[in-house]
Amino acid sequence: MSNERKRDLVREYKERKQRRGVYVVRCTASDQVWASASPNLDAQQNSLWFQLKLGSHPNRVLQSAWNQHREAALSFEAVDELDDSERTPYALKADLAELEALWREKLGAGRVTG
Repeated sequence: MSNERKRDLVREYKERKQRRGVYVVRCTASDQVWASASPNLDAQQNSLWFQLKLGSHPNRVLQSAWNQHREAALSFEAVDELDDSERTPYALKADLAELEALWREKLGAGRVTG
């Protein structure tokens, strides 16, 4: 692959729009549910699973469910996304927090972050 092609791929990656919204983690073995908002839904599962595999996730209940039931019992699902309209960082944070609160109440879910 040429250096020019590599630069183009990096530029395209940096310029792509990130999906923002709320995701849910479910443990099928224990029927536990956790929900949280993320400014980057596409990268969130990798980050979350990495912390759980290392045993270093700050939510001890979620970490315990992972340790006890393993990865096969947990699922990750994006349940709601914000539209692509331009928002200030403050407005984005506020909108994500509001959306998270709605989903946590609707599902009776705990916080992913503990």
